[in-house]
Amino acid sequence: MAQENAAFAAGPEEPSRRRGRQRYVEKDGRCNVQQGNVRETYRYLTDLFTTLVDLQWRLSLLFFVLAYALTWLFFGAIWWLIAYGRGDLEHLEDTTWTPCVNNLNGFVAAFLFSIETETTIGYGHRVITDQCPEGIVLLLLQAILGSMVNAFMVGCMFVKISQPNKRAATLVFSSHAVVSLRDGRLCLMFRVGDLRSSHIVEASIRAKLIRSRQTLEGEFIPLHQTDLSVGFETGDDRLFLVSPLVISHEIDAASPFWEASRRALERDDFEIVVILEGMVEATGMTCQARSSYLVDEVLWGHRFTSVLTLEDGFYEVDYASFHQTFEVPTPSCSARELAEAAARLDAHLYWSIPSRLDEKVEEEGAGEGAGGEVGADKEQNGCLPPPESESKV
Repeated sequence: MAQENAAFAAGPEEPSRRRGRQRYVEKDGRCNVQQGNVRETYRYLTDLFTTLVDLQWRLSLLFFVLAYALTWLFFGAIWWLIAYGRGDLEHLEDTTWTPCVNNLNGFVAAFLFSIETETTIGYGHRVITDQCPEGIVLLLLQAILGSMVNAFMVGCMFVKISQPNKRAATLVFSSHAVVSLRDGRLCLMFRVGDLRSSHIVEASIRAKLIRSRQTLEGEFIPLHQTDLSVGFETGDDRLFLVSPLVISHEIDAASPFWEASRRALERDDFEIVVILEGMVEATGMTCQARSSYLVDEVLWGHRFTSVLTLEDGFYEVDYASFHQTFEVPTPSCSARELAEAAARLDAHLYWSIPSRLDEKVEEEGAGEGAGGEVGADKEQNGCLPPPESESKV
């Protein structure tokens, strides 16, 4: 913790010294954030249901057992006190005495009667009589409170068991992200896939760039989040995740990597967090899977190996090649420099093509002997010569 604070205090002037930075999000999706010095702990009790669901399994099972055991013990003690207060324990052998609960001869019997009442087992050996009004009131109270405890604890366990967190374990992300050309433009890409046959419905993908930033006023923000466009404007962020897909972020003028060359990217310090969300087809519950990429996990000049092949009547996905990449020719300059070079090339072609046409027209005009005027006219307007009929007129 002290090392992390020291890294934050160093500010944005020393990014290269923080290459061994702590991940904000682990590769398996766990967030490395711990809530410290929380003084208003009562807020956890205001949402007790969520608190119990968020507990670890061993603690959840402990609370589950304690909730029932303490309830049975509490009401068993009250049943025993009623029997003791009425004198039922002193008239066990008196056949003319009408006790509150038949065959209740001690605390163990009271505890067993409490279990039978709350779980509605009803063995028939111990039963309440109609001569005990306080017992009737306690019976109603235990039946109501027992139903509430049963609904609360069983609900917690059901929600905890059916949580879609484990479904996210079968959503996989490529171990590396790559930067290469796609349709003549630099793109940052990563791959996602689903290992199950049951699909994720309404799947969507997001990407966040997390790195330190200093504002114009001098404020240092250690974990500033910036959106990376992965097709929100075009709808490409809505995925039909049947086979692995390569998600692409086009590095354009709106991208934070617009001016980042290969060398600058290697010296930078950032983390890219990717988030995949959707509904589990089998249960209808919302599922979220996360992963991240540090600077060392972004490969410049690479492309993903194809994993999809066409077999006899079906497509087969080879997940053995899911994380594999191969090198491709990619310029090391930034996307801005690449766009400027392409613009200069387009301008050169735009002016060079008419000039070459002019030279060809001049040569043809000189060969005909009367092409001087035509050539002069071509030099004036920069267009192709008029048809032959018009030139003769």
